[in-house]
Amino acid sequence: MNEIKDTQSIEGLKPAVSLFEERWNIFKLNRLAYFSFIFLIFLFALALIGKVLTRWIVVFDPQLVRLPEKFLPPLTPFTSEIVSAEYAPKFNIYLLGTDELGRDIFARMLEGTSISLTVGFVAVSISIFLGIFFGGIAGFYGRLKFGFITIDTMIMRFVDIMLCFPTFFLILTVVALLPPSIYNIMIVIGLTSWMGTARFVRAEFLALRELDYVAAARSQAIPEWRIIFIHMVPNAIAPVLVSATIGVATAILTESSLSFLGFGVQPPDATWGNILADGKQFIFDAPWITFIPGFSILVVVLAFNLCGEGLREAFNPRLKEGI
Repeated sequence: MNEIKDTQSIEGLKPAVSLFEERWNIFKLNRLAYFSFIFLIFLFALALIGKVLTRWIVVFDPQLVRLPEKFLPPLTPFTSEIVSAEYAPKFNIYLLGTDELGRDIFARMLEGTSISLTVGFVAVSISIFLGIFFGGIAGFYGRLKFGFITIDTMIMRFVDIMLCFPTFFLILTVVALLPPSIYNIMIVIGLTSWMGTARFVRAEFLALRELDYVAAARSQAIPEWRIIFIHMVPNAIAPVLVSATIGVATAILTESSLSFLGFGVQPPDATWGNILADGKQFIFDAPWITFIPGFSILVVVLAFNLCGEGLREAFNPRLKEGI
């Protein structure tokens, strides 16, 4: 009988909802952030489908040139007697029209979706890794001296120096010196955008290293790398994920700007930025070539920013309460 009462008392101490469920419920209260999250899930699925249908199983060919079919507006049916029927677009309709070479803009936007999102996520992954590494070292070993200066001071002064550079022009300079490649773009964007993450992680580590569970881990002679990556990083990752969500939008915008200027992903690969660049010469003759990728960049960047703000409120509810 006593065991039953003890079990009931223990179950009564369990929280009604888990921490994840609590954060998720707060996130769903922000309708704009929630709908942005649903839209981004759809976008990821579209990017995966686009990768399959434009690269592996070519259903929509983004590189097929049909010069007699150039500058066709969206929703134009395929009725050409010059172009062979085997080169007709899927469903015999140009959903988003054609460009100056008669290429199907819908196929190019599909390919560009996967490339732009890949650049965004890989660049942010590099940024998060470097930010956690340098921020974690500065926060955990900050009091140790390296010569006449502490490790924390040395790392944070390096961060301050990096922040003094105009980031976009630094990226532009590096990309201009390197061979044009999607991999170079991802690496350069990642290497120039980790400073904010490092500051977030350092601030969290400075608070966490004084807590009891860290002291208990040290007292048990647990290796310091395990304390940092197994015990402290998971507790410091929440603000980093919020920053990363917004960082993906920034990386996509940076890649699009580089491609627009001709320093990004090179043809024949299509990205939203170089589709936009191709259309700027024909903005009055074929405005859809410019407006479609431009509007897509606007919507996707806005969705990432709204989703990031929703995550920020979910992980720090006091922001919504105005405390």
